Amino acid sequence: MLFKTDENLHPDAAQLLRDYGHDALTIWDQQMRGAIDRKIADICASERRALVTLDLDFADIRTYPPREYSGLIVLRLNDQSRRGVVAAINRFLPLLNSEPIIGALWIVEENRIRVRNTD
Repeated sequence: MLFKTDENLHPDAAQLLRDYGHDALTIWDQQMRGAIDRKIADICASERRALVTLDLDFADIRTYPPREYSGLIVLRLNDQSRRGVVAAINRFLPLLNSEPIIGALWIVEENRIRVRNTD
């Protein structure tokens, strides 16, 4: 699966995805630091990459309809440290085998994962 991690995530997030066999780039890898959300969303859509981010703006389905993307994963965490983010990614990784990400919005919290499909 193809992923892009937002600039608000430690590079370890992308490395963890790669360790599990996924193709993961970071905003930093592509010199997109500081890019506006719309540009990031458009590039993720054109590259067919699911975006992993702490930016709650991407959870607004009116602005970013999930059906237009290869996946939006918004980490809504109290602990946004590297350790907290890595733990959240480890929680959602097993779901990739059973729950569709393309066209879906996943909200990953400390104690639950909410999946919204908008077919």
